[in-house]
Amino acid sequence: MLNHFNQFLESPLGVLEVTACNDGITAVKFCETKAEQRPNSHTQQGCEQLSAYFANKLTAFSLPLCPRGTPFQQQVWQALQQVCYGQTASYADIARRIQNTKAVRAVGMANGRNPIAIIVPCHRIIGSNGSLTGYAGGLERKAYLLKMEKKEQ
Repeated sequence: MLNHFNQFLESPLGVLEVTACNDGITAVKFCETKAEQRPNSHTQQGCEQLSAYFANKLTAFSLPLCPRGTPFQQQVWQALQQVCYGQTASYADIARRIQNTKAVRAVGMANGRNPIAIIVPCHRIIGSNGSLTGYAGGLERKAYLLKMEKKEQ
C-alpha cells in the first residue's frame, strides 16, 4: 500500500505500532513483535508524542487523526477525546455527550473498536459503578494508564 506508513515504539506497556496514511494517524495498537517500518511525518510525530506521554511530559495529544469507522463510531471517538487526562467517564456519560442516552451498549461497542489506543483515550472509560471494564489492550494496561495519569493530578 503506497498510502500506508508505520513505525514502532517501545513503551512501558510493550511494543506499540503507530500507523498512518498521508492525512494522519490511522491506528495505534499493541503488538508482540516489530516488523519492517515505513515511517512518515505522522508516525514520527505520533511516536514522539507517545514517548512524551509515557515520560509524563504530555497530557494532550495534538495529532491529525484518520480513524476508519462508521459515522456513529466516529462520533463516539470524538467524544472520547473530550475526556481529559487524569479523568474518567462512563459509557453512559459518553452516550449523553453524543445526545443518545439509549446507546450505552453501542457506545461500549464503538469504544472497543477504537483503532487509536491511548491517543483516543478509550482507556479512560469505566463502568458506571467505577469498575474497570474491558480494554482491547488488556485490563492490566488500562489500570497502568489510569494510574499513571492520576499521578500527575
